[in-house]
Amino acid sequence: MPENIIIREACESDLSILIKYNQALAKETENLTLNTDVLRLGIQSALKQKNCHYFVAELEGNVVGQTMITSEWSDWRNAEMWWIQSVYVHPDYRKRGVFHCIFKHIEIISEKNYSVKSLRLYVMKNNLIGIKTYKNLGMSNSGYLVYEKTPLPPINQHPKKIPSS
Repeated sequence: MPENIIIREACESDLSILIKYNQALAKETENLTLNTDVLRLGIQSALKQKNCHYFVAELEGNVVGQTMITSEWSDWRNAEMWWIQSVYVHPDYRKRGVFHCIFKHIEIISEKNYSVKSLRLYVMKNNLIGIKTYKNLGMSNSGYLVYEKTPLPPINQHPKKIPSS
């Protein structure tokens, strides 16, 4: 693992690279094209929240990887769980220990934080490289499946129905 990788918390000046890397991540993993304006607002909001932190990896003065953590309260554990999200390493820097460094940085912070009891992430089931990476870092399948429902827009945003004659 290269010793010259610097891990730091992202800031507003990283916005353009975070947008670029999130767009690349969505395209690569789910073949999605993200709306740049929505993504910009989402990242700007994340950078201001107390329960959300972006971390970037720098190598030779360039941001080469990113990860975001968000906090979720667990009533069962009376503790926080940190969700690892938006994991991306530029293709030219993969298999060089970049994500390993980011993960270890987050792990050290979490171990110093009394209220954090778990690090979690979700991964696409066809992302075999990611699954192998996470297993090599000591993570295991929690057994949960993630379900999702996208809520409908508020009633006043539905298209107006044209009355029939």
